[in-house]
Amino acid sequence: MSTLTVTQIRRRFLVLHGLRWLPVGLLIPVFILLMQERGLSLTQIGLAVAAQGVVVLALEVPTGGLADALGRKPVLVVANVVGLASLALLLVADSLVLLATVWAMQGVFRALDSGPLESWYVDSTLAVDPDAAYEKGLGQAGMVLGLCMAAGALLSGGLVALGPVGPVSALTTPVVVALLLQAIALTGLLALLVEQRSAVGTDALRSSLRQAPRMVGEAFGLLRRSRVLLALVTVELFWGFGMVTFENLLPVRLAEVVGDADRAAALLGPASTAAWLASAGGAAATPLLLRWLGAAPGAALLRVVQGITVVGMGLLAGPVGVLVAFVACYAVHGASNPLHMGLLHRQVDGPYRTSVISVNSMMAMPAAAVGAVLLGFIGDRAGVSTAMLVGAVALAVAAPLYLPAWRAARTAASADGQPGRDDDPARRIDDGQAKRTEVSGNVPV
Repeated sequence: MSTLTVTQIRRRFLVLHGLRWLPVGLLIPVFILLMQERGLSLTQIGLAVAAQGVVVLALEVPTGGLADALGRKPVLVVANVVGLASLALLLVADSLVLLATVWAMQGVFRALDSGPLESWYVDSTLAVDPDAAYEKGLGQAGMVLGLCMAAGALLSGGLVALGPVGPVSALTTPVVVALLLQAIALTGLLALLVEQRSAVGTDALRSSLRQAPRMVGEAFGLLRRSRVLLALVTVELFWGFGMVTFENLLPVRLAEVVGDADRAAALLGPASTAAWLASAGGAAATPLLLRWLGAAPGAALLRVVQGITVVGMGLLAGPVGVLVAFVACYAVHGASNPLHMGLLHRQVDGPYRTSVISVNSMMAMPAAAVGAVLLGFIGDRAGVSTAMLVGAVALAVAAPLYLPAWRAARTAASADGQPGRDDDPARRIDDGQAKRTEVSGNVPV
C-alpha cells in the first residue's frame, strides 16, 4: 500500500462504496411491483425474500474469517460475481423458485460483501500512516451511500416513466441498468482495490473456518452475560420485522392509492431520492439528539416515532400523504441508526467487537424474513394497510429495550460522580453510523 497515499486510499474507498450501492437505489422502487407484474403474490414474494435471511444468517460471521484468511479483494470479487449473476437471473425470474434462487444468491453476495471493503480501507490507511484519522472516510461513506441511493432511485423513476423499451417492460428497465452498473462496480473493484495479502492458501482458510464457530459462540456468550447487550441486539428483531413495511409494502400501498403500478413506480423514484436525502439529514441531526435527549432515550423515542410514520403510510389518503410519511420514516431511520450502533459499540471491547456487530446484523435478517412472509400474508388477506399497522406496532414496541442501556449508563455516571446523562455528546458515532449502513433489509443488496 506504500504506493498510495491516505487521500488516494480514501478516494478509492468512497468510489467503490458508491458503486456498491448505486444499483440498489435503482431496484428499491420497482422490485415488488415488478414481481407483482410477473404474477407473484405478496406471500410468494415474502417466501422468496426469506431465502436471503437464511443464507446471511448462516454465512455472515464465517465469511468475515474468510476475508481475513484469503484477503479482502478475492472475497469482494467473488461477492460481486455472485451479485452480478443474481441480477441477471432477476431479469427473467417469474416464479417462486426462480425468485427464491435470486434472493439466496443475494444472501451469499451480502454475506461476502459485508465488511471487507471497510476493513481494507482502515487497514490500508493505517499501514500508510498509523496516526491517520480514518473516521473521516467512514463518515463520508455514509454520505456517499445516501447520495448514490438517492441518485439510483431518481434514475429508476425516470426509466420507468420513459415506458417500455422494445420487449423490456418499464419496470424491468431499471434492473437492466442495475446489472450494467454491477458490472462496472466489479471492474472498478479489480482496478482500484490494491491489497498485499499476508495470509493466503488453503491452510489459512481452514484455520479461519475452524476459528469462526468459536468466535460466534463467544459473541453469543457476551449476550448471555450482558442484559444491556442482549436488549440492544433484540431491538434488531423488531426492526428487521418492521422494516418490511417501508421497503416491501410501501410500493404496493402507493400503487393501491394511485391506482396504477407504473405510475406508482415513477413516483417512487423521486420520492426515494427525497427519502434517502432525508435519511442523511436525520443522521446529521444525531449530535443534536445526543445533546438534547441522550443516546438511549433518543433511540427509544425514535423507534416510537418511526412506528407513527408507518401508521401514516398505511392510513393517510392520497399519494401526497403516503409519500410525506415515507420520507419522514427515512429521516427517523437515518437518525436512529447511529444512536443504536453507538450504544452497541460502547458495550463491546476487545477481539469480539466484529463478531458481536455481526450477530446484531444477523438478528435483523431472520426477523425480516418472517416479516416478509407474515406481513405479505396479512397484506394478501386483510389488505396492505392492515399489514403496515402490524409492522408499525413491531417497530414501536422495541422502545423499552433501550431502558437497560439507559439505566446502566446512569449508574456508571453516578459512580463516576458525573451528571446522570447516558452519554457524552462529544463521543464519536462515526464508526457506528458506517457499520449500520450494512443492515439494509429486503431489497437485493
